[in-house]
Amino acid sequence: MAKLPDYYVMDLHKGMSETVAPQMPSAAQIAACHWLPDHELAVYNAEFARTGFQGGLQSGCQTDGKSNGDLQLFSGRSIDVPSCFIACRSDWGAWQATGALHSMQACHWVDGAGHWVQQEQPAQVVRLLLRFLGEN
Repeated sequence: MAKLPDYYVMDLHKGMSETVAPQMPSAAQIAACHWLPDHELAVYNAEFARTGFQGGLQSGCQTDGKSNGDLQLFSGRSIDVPSCFIACRSDWGAWQATGALHSMQACHWVDGAGHWVQQEQPAQVVRLLLRFLGEN
């Protein structure tokens, strides 16, 4: 298995924000980012202001396997049909289970995006999906 880059390894004495701070884009890079324009962000902001964000947080809180029947149902199972995993190299979440993604048959790493790779690099995601579908 390939060694993870240093910025994927979390220091025992640092929290998440301290770990990712050196990788954060500059103010100029943030200003130049157009993948989520302000008018689209306003839609999310209005809905979260209206309904709250509890639902977005809830799924992350139920990962103990005891309170979520769906997770228990599929616990220990594998995906036995052709599948494709697409993620950004700089999305820290994809590296939380060391080595897990490297064992997948079709695992594609996209550069130049974060957690929302399908929104940040849509052309590359579509290209990878079309190639995957053509192979299967």
